[in-house]
Amino acid sequence: MNGDDFGRLIYLVLLGAVIAGWFFMQNRNSLNKTLQHAAVWGLIFIGAIAVAGLWNDIRSTLNPAMARFEGDGTITVPRAIDGHYYLTLDINGAPVRFVVDTGASDMVLTHDDAERAGLVLDNLAYVGKAQTANGIVEIAPVWLDRVALGSIVDTDVGASVNSGDMGQSLLGMRYLQRFQKIEISGGELVLTR
Repeated sequence: MNGDDFGRLIYLVLLGAVIAGWFFMQNRNSLNKTLQHAAVWGLIFIGAIAVAGLWNDIRSTLNPAMARFEGDGTITVPRAIDGHYYLTLDINGAPVRFVVDTGASDMVLTHDDAERAGLVLDNLAYVGKAQTANGIVEIAPVWLDRVALGSIVDTDVGASVNSGDMGQSLLGMRYLQRFQKIEISGGELVLTR
C-alpha cells in the first residue's frame, strides 16, 4: 500500500465515522433498533462484496461451460470447478464421460462404462497390470470399434478396462497422443488434431 492508498483509506474511515456518528446521534432515542438496522445493512454490504468477489466461481458452478468444437479440428475444454478437465466421447455409440488424465498411460474404462459401450465383461481377460494411486490393479486390454469426439472419429482404438472400483473413466495419453497439439493455458485445455 503506497502513501496515496493509505491517505484514501484514512479519508474513507473518517468519512464513515462521521456518517455513522451523525446517524447514531439522530437516532439516539431508539439506539437498539438503530444498531439492529445497522447490523442488517452491514451484513447485506458484506454479502454483496462476497458475491462480487466470487461471481466467476458462482457463474461457472451454476452454468458450467461446455467443450467448444472448432471447424479446424480444435477442441477447447474449460477447466471444471474441481480443477479437472472432462470430455464426453462417443464409445461404440454410447456417451462416456472421461476425466482427462495426462498422467495415465492408457484410456481406461470403468466396468459400467465398458458395459454401456457394448463390451461383454465376462469375456474380458485381466492379463495386464497397472500402477495407480491406489496400488496395482489388473486391467483387461480391449479394442474399441469406434471412438468419436465431436466430428473427430477414430476406429480400432486400444483401451483398458480396470478390474477395480474406479469412479470415473480416464482419458490417458494413448488417446491424447492422437492429437498434434495439447495445450493447457488460461484455465482451458486445447486439443488440436
